[in-house]
Amino acid sequence: MSKTSWALDPSHSEMQFKVKHLMITTITGTFKKIDVSAETEGDDFTTATINFSASTASVDTGSEHRDGHLKSDDFFSSDKFPEMTFKSSGLAKKDDENFVLDGNLTIRDITKPVKLNVEFGGIAKDPYGNIKAGFTLSGKINRKDFGLTWNAPTEAGGLLVSEDVRLSSEIQLVKQG
Repeated sequence: MSKTSWALDPSHSEMQFKVKHLMITTITGTFKKIDVSAETEGDDFTTATINFSASTASVDTGSEHRDGHLKSDDFFSSDKFPEMTFKSSGLAKKDDENFVLDGNLTIRDITKPVKLNVEFGGIAKDPYGNIKAGFTLSGKINRKDFGLTWNAPTEAGGLLVSEDVRLSSEIQLVKQG
């Protein structure tokens, strides 16, 4: 079967993360510059090889001060490590709509295996004749596993920023050629 290439539709895709602040509220951030590509056999995404990248300097939490801190050496060190990447190593089908995506996530200079839950939204043709596929991804990582260890104690003995980071993405791919 022939290989099919898929590219990101950036106008209809987003990557977010959520992290607890003071362990009492959740802060949401996005990466404004992301790229995703996939290669499948025909339109069968169970055969997909998936690559993802995000510009660490494109992080946006709605606070310039916080974004600057996230870009610093305390977190992403965007000057030294301008991208974080994900490369798939397998996709396991749970049912017609749900999959588990295995792969290697690299943040800074640390690569670790991660599992992401994937909900396949389907394939549709847009009004311009483009074939598109939609996905919702979710997962959780421990930021310390990737060298993002900065924190500060609170007066009550807790931590300012949680170690767990929830990941959430809405991805729309466009069939190429």
